[in-house]
Amino acid sequence: MDWILFVYATAVAGLALFGLHRLVLLLLFLRVRSRRPAVTESAARRLVDDPPVITVRLPVYNERYVASRLVMAAARLDWPRDRLQIQVLDDSTDDTGPRLQRLVGRLRRRGVDVQRIHRTDRRGFKAGALENGLRTARGSLVAVFDADFLPSPDFLRRCVGWFDDPQVGMVQSRWGHLNREVSLLTRLQAIFLDGHFLIEHVARHRTGRFFNFNGTAGVWRCTAIEAAGGWQHDTLTEDLDLSYRAQLAGWRFVYLDDVVSPAELPEDMNAFKAQQHRWAKGSIQTARKLLARLARSRAPWPVKLEGLLHLTNNLTYLLMAVPVILWVPTLSVRFDTETAWMLALGSVMGATTLCVVAYHLTCQWAAGRSLRTTLAELPALLALGIGLSVNNGRAVMEALAGHVSPFHRTPKSGARDGLTPGGTRHPSALTAAGADFAYALRARWHTWLELALSLYFAFGLVLAVQSERWIAVPFLLLFLFGFGYVGLSSLGRPVDRMLRLGSATAGLAILGVLVWVGQEVLRR
Repeated sequence: MDWILFVYATAVAGLALFGLHRLVLLLLFLRVRSRRPAVTESAARRLVDDPPVITVRLPVYNERYVASRLVMAAARLDWPRDRLQIQVLDDSTDDTGPRLQRLVGRLRRRGVDVQRIHRTDRRGFKAGALENGLRTARGSLVAVFDADFLPSPDFLRRCVGWFDDPQVGMVQSRWGHLNREVSLLTRLQAIFLDGHFLIEHVARHRTGRFFNFNGTAGVWRCTAIEAAGGWQHDTLTEDLDLSYRAQLAGWRFVYLDDVVSPAELPEDMNAFKAQQHRWAKGSIQTARKLLARLARSRAPWPVKLEGLLHLTNNLTYLLMAVPVILWVPTLSVRFDTETAWMLALGSVMGATTLCVVAYHLTCQWAAGRSLRTTLAELPALLALGIGLSVNNGRAVMEALAGHVSPFHRTPKSGARDGLTPGGTRHPSALTAAGADFAYALRARWHTWLELALSLYFAFGLVLAVQSERWIAVPFLLLFLFGFGYVGLSSLGRPVDRMLRLGSATAGLAILGVLVWVGQEVLRR
């Protein structure tokens, strides 16, 4: 079994490295969280006396449920009418286009400088639409909002003052969640995103490390975009790509965690998986494209090391697959001399898991949410991360192999915390296709692999009990729940409706198993 131990140890070491990276970000956050940046008085005065011309850019593709809502929110932005331009970058092929054309006509008659720019070839997808719109943008600054966002009227006034510093190239706001409480899936997504926006961005920005524009809810200086080489579409994360190119070119970014831009979370598992696949694949594509340039740059070594770990973080999904799959084979073998190795590796895995738990607990504390609720949802959160390893691991392998795939946008339904804009109850996450028939995504072949893995770990659970490997039981429960939940939810079955009550129940059940395991170990 030496080869199993070697492969297992290599993967666990890689996971431990990325777990340590997350712990470092958490410690940096705790050190700098009170250092809140503020705009200077002179910048605030200039903002009032001579506000710059701003182009608000709204990239849209087949978004009949949310596109009009977005355009109206942009029209309500508190900025002088003669210094505000709105571009609806519409690549739609369905009835979204005619609807937007009529809305744009009404707004123009009311004196709003808004235009719909329609493309038929979709070359470069979102990046291509953004690049195309720059040709007619009259603002020195451009704000970008995806179709599911609802910027507050004061968004520009709270962000633009930072551009008084000529070195500032981009200002990013924090994402909020319009439909956080719709289902277990949306609650777990919100926790994932809160960690990114409340811990990672804060730690990176306030310690001088590189962080990224998130594709939306931010403002760019046009000259920074041009100096960095413009919007490019050779990766699926054009925002991450441009962010690193701009910062390598010397531009400074600002992150405002107190400016919140609400957005809709995917309510359907297949939509969520498509989004995660795009983000995971795009980050590795960006790493392949820019890591050599980052290494050759004059950036300090902490910035280079952070950039390396940031861009390659999704490799964890491949690394995770190794110990996950090897759990069951190791249960069927009676280790003798290897027992100390297995205990050591198990301890490293446990420490890595504790780093992740501390990270998520801290981010929810920073968000002002109940730690009791977060603790109850943590087992489901860990299980979801494991369940995504097939989907995201496939994305990483495609990126490493140079496989090219189109940009798949995430379908939206226009819901807010269980209510449609009309005020009626919105369907659950797994029936979101009922509100979004036209854009519903189907399960892919890897869904069956996820379901097969859930059966595999059900067998492993039985084997663990038979062989009295009690320490493996809670981990196998996480694997079983993770792959089962992701796989069944992808089939469109009402799994999440049952688990809506079960997020706390699942947490208490696994806690009960841990207590039982502890009692059994002590008894023996």
